[in-house]
Parts: sequence; C-alpha cells; structure tokens
Amino acid sequence: MLFVEETIGVTDTAHIPQQRSDLLLDSAVRYAEERHWDVFPGTWLEAADGRETCSCERTDCPVPGAHATGPDWAARATGSVAAVRGLWSKQPRASVLLPAGRTFDALDVPESAGFLALARMERMDLTLGPVTRTPDRRMLFFVLPGAALKVDDLVRGLGWTPEAIDLVTRGEGEYVAAPPTRIGGSGAVQWARRPTQANRWLPDVEELMSPLAYACGREAADERARRALGSRT
Repeated sequence: MLFVEETIGVTDTAHIPQQRSDLLLDSAVRYAEERHWDVFPGTWLEAADGRETCSCERTDCPVPGAHATGPDWAARATGSVAAVRGLWSKQPRASVLLPAGRTFDALDVPESAGFLALARMERMDLTLGPVTRTPDRRMLFFVLPGAALKVDDLVRGLGWTPEAIDLVTRGEGEYVAAPPTRIGGSGAVQWARRPTQANRWLPDVEELMSPLAYACGREAADERARRALGSRT
C-alpha cells in the first residue's frame, strides 16, 4: 500500500494556512546542502480580506505563490548554502523553486497515473528517485538530466504515441516547486517519495518509462471512455 508522506512545515489556522518562513529556509538549505540541488526563491502568498493572493499581484495568476519573480531566475539559482540563506533573508516567505535540467529532470504525470506507476515500480523492485505530489493532482518523478531528449522515442518504442498520453518532461529552462511550497489556497507540494540517502542516485529515464507510459496510456484510455460515455448520455 502506498502512503503519501506529510509535507514538512505546513501548519493550519482557522482561516488561512500560514507557511512558516523558517521551514521554507530550512528546506531550501537542505536541498542545497544535502542534495546539491540549485534552488532559488519565487513569489509568495499575501493574505488579505480572508483570502490569499500572489505577491506578483496578478488577479489571474495560474500558480499563486509558486512561480519565478522574473526572467532572470536561472541566473539566481544557486547551490551555495550561504547564498541561499542570503536570498531567503530578503524574503523569508518566498516559495522554494528548483531549476530542472541541471542535477535532475522531472517526469510530470497525472496523480492517478503516478500512483498506478508507483505500485508497478514497487512490484518490479525498481530504484526510485524523489517524487513530488502537487495540489493540482500531478506527480513529478525525479530522474537524471537529459530525459527530455529521450522521452518521445522511448514512448514510441513502447507502442504509445507521445501526443496521446499526458506525460510531460520538465528539463532545461524549466523549474519545479519543491515542498513545503504552498500554491494559492489549493494546498502544498508534498513528497510522495522523500529525498533520502537511499535515493541519492537518481534513476535514468529508461528505468521508469515502461511503468509510467503504461499508467499514462491507461489513464488516457479511461478518459476517452469517460468522454464517449458522456456523449451518449
């Protein structure tokens, strides 16, 4: 049975959950120090009139409190613990963002497909890297960099059409939100598989592609069936 681990550092109040700034900093420092991941601070959440808004002040912000503050984010990303402390001292509530394509890529799939794939991976006794679960019901599997160049061919080799399944690679030029970052009022990014010493060495995309493609293909087939049923009712 699969259990999703609790997010570090997310507390609740009667109205608006508050994100503790010390835990954001602590998490950013640990990612840099223990995992050697580059990190950078993003936007944060502002509470006003009983609701939360993004510090970017856009009323239609798609990921409130969890995106880069400007186009120079890649240059600001750092693996220096001293630099990380300096960045979060300027804005302790900033979200924790990780640039992809440097020490990892991430395979982004629907949550239902992700849990199905995790179950199959456990039965296959595959070595997993860290896996996150996001409030918008996605799961991201961390793999070695370079996955973006291989995924489409691997998917085709397994008999699937890349465009037909919901499997997206987050690689160079992109970033992902890391726990305990909260995204608007929808919740926090969590670890489905927490970074540990046991998964310090990330798997190559080839090792995970079969169960992931199968799960995403099954998810796509189920969605087509639901739509077909809906069109008949």
